[in-house]
Amino acid sequence: MSLKAFHLIFVTLLTALTFGCAAWAFATGNAFWGAAGIVAGILVIFYGVYFLKKLKRISYL
Repeated sequence: MSLKAFHLIFVTLLTALTFGCAAWAFATGNAFWGAAGIVAGILVIFYGVYFLKKLKRISYL
């Protein structure tokens, strides 16, 4: 598995985890950690896009 494929999987799982934790925090009434989770999820998405653009010439294998 290449570094590019690993990062794609990692960023996808991390994005789901951060938004899931944000939803859980909002459900328990903790708005601060819910907002922090949303911000973290958005930052992870930006990181994923940056990384894929940086390594666009490298294959997924």
